[in-house]
Amino acid sequence: MAIAAWKRIEKTPGYQRKKRFFKRLVGKELRLKNDIDVASIKDGGWWFTPEGLNESSIVYSLGVGAEIDFDLSIIDKYGVTVHGFDPTPNSIDMLAGTDLPERFHFHPWAVTAQDGSLKFYPRLKKDGSKSDVMYTMIAEKETIDDVIEVPAYSLSSIAEKLGHQHIDLLKMDIEGAEYEVLDGLLASPIKPTQLLVEFHHRFADIGMEKTAGVIRRLRDDGYKIFAISEIGREVSFLRV
Repeated sequence: MAIAAWKRIEKTPGYQRKKRFFKRLVGKELRLKNDIDVASIKDGGWWFTPEGLNESSIVYSLGVGAEIDFDLSIIDKYGVTVHGFDPTPNSIDMLAGTDLPERFHFHPWAVTAQDGSLKFYPRLKKDGSKSDVMYTMIAEKETIDDVIEVPAYSLSSIAEKLGHQHIDLLKMDIEGAEYEVLDGLLASPIKPTQLLVEFHHRFADIGMEKTAGVIRRLRDDGYKIFAISEIGREVSFLRV
């Protein structure tokens, strides 16, 4: 009972903000701050601005994972069209058995800097077991034999395939692959208006400097931070 109560406390925004503060204090989390002040709301675990979202808006959701609460919510509230991308078996199976709205379109592709294919490996949980849901491009000795190879396309190629001239909002939670995707985005002529990114610098072979570097490049390209999650790793950008 006490353990369950503590887990509930750990998930509260207040606790997470305090944890972020102390991590920043000891140099284990980036000291990010907002660049601009815009109206923003949190829905489905993500901070975004609803300004400009309507029935003509195109949303790309990278890394569907095991739930699509955010995607379904913004379809319902703003009438946007969402294209979800996830090449992992669990997501493909889950969505195949889900009654999806007309405005949600699923593509079993990885998104990366260049067209081709990618190798993914199951994430190791804290207890050492292999995740059935989370996959990463990082191979570990426990997962090296569980590799899957999936089709991968750049954002430019995907937009061309789908006939899109613009992307209004791009959300990504792709377990460390975000750096390569952002490299491709920065080189692409198509620049999403909003970027919602979960950064995975907590992974030992990535580190905070890689996140700091790509954020600097995004800012140089006109993206400004307007929201940071309570834990500090989900960052929302607006291109101005």
